Amino acid sequence: MTAAIALSARGRPASAPNPNVGCVIVKDGRPVARGWTQSGGRPHAEAMALAAAGDAARGATAYVTLEPCAHASPRGGCCTDALIAAGVALVVIAAQDPDPRTNGKGIARLQDAGIEVVFNVLAAEARAAMAPWWSRTVRGRPFVTLKLATSLDGCIAMADGSSRWITGERARAHGHIERARHQAILVGRGTLEADSPTLDVRLSGLANRSPRKLLLTRGKAPEGWTAVSSPEAIEGIDSVLVEGGAGAASSFLAADRVDRLLLYRAPILIGGGRAALGDIGLTDLSRAHGRWRLTDSRLLGSDRLDVYERAREG
Repeated sequence: MTAAIALSARGRPASAPNPNVGCVIVKDGRPVARGWTQSGGRPHAEAMALAAAGDAARGATAYVTLEPCAHASPRGGCCTDALIAAGVALVVIAAQDPDPRTNGKGIARLQDAGIEVVFNVLAAEARAAMAPWWSRTVRGRPFVTLKLATSLDGCIAMADGSSRWITGERARAHGHIERARHQAILVGRGTLEADSPTLDVRLSGLANRSPRKLLLTRGKAPEGWTAVSSPEAIEGIDSVLVEGGAGAASSFLAADRVDRLLLYRAPILIGGGRAALGDIGLTDLSRAHGRWRLTDSRLLGSDRLDVYERAREG
């Protein structure tokens, strides 16, 4: 299942609006095929793996990161029927599908066909791998990542606004990978006017993964950009990377719309520079505790990256 979850990451964000799912088929103790959801959401992971397995799927075990779909679609058949037709003996499922068209129905259909089903295997890890789709399906809103690149004393720029470059090449390259993993990227009006950012992905082989550009503003957006009036107004997108500046970051934090925080810190001190955040609506210091949990920490050259996730129910 760990391998299937890793495969599912390959479909993010290209599989949207469908979930990024991974599937591994095992026969006689060894993997015989694998698949992940393709660009635009089709073919599904199970269909890819079954096609690769061919006759080897009969009597095999299929590891799938999300309950196989059980509803018909004009774009293709449902995966439960495909697994049944292929003759698999066991289906191991990580997370149950929250979509009411499938929720529990895929599992029941497989069991009714005489296929053994085991589910809730590494469910939390699978949900985390498909967090953007999960957020839109369960919460009705995009999964939001906030990126902050600061000095050790929490500044994002000099007092005059100059900010290139606070972090080094490795940290900036990692930031471009994060851009490629999101459907959209957002900055505020001040960042647009001060930096004229292109917000593209400048890594070899990933240029075509540049995200859609959003501008947080109550006014109009320039050509090639989409105006968004508030953090709550973003629709039709699974994942958003908020990149700047302090006003945009503060707006999303104040609205409690940040699900993941990327904090890049360079080993420099600026002193008297521009703060990373403004007012986020905090009126009681006790409310600041317990809201974030550290999920990753690493060195990127001389810079440190700490990744935090918002502690939420479900």
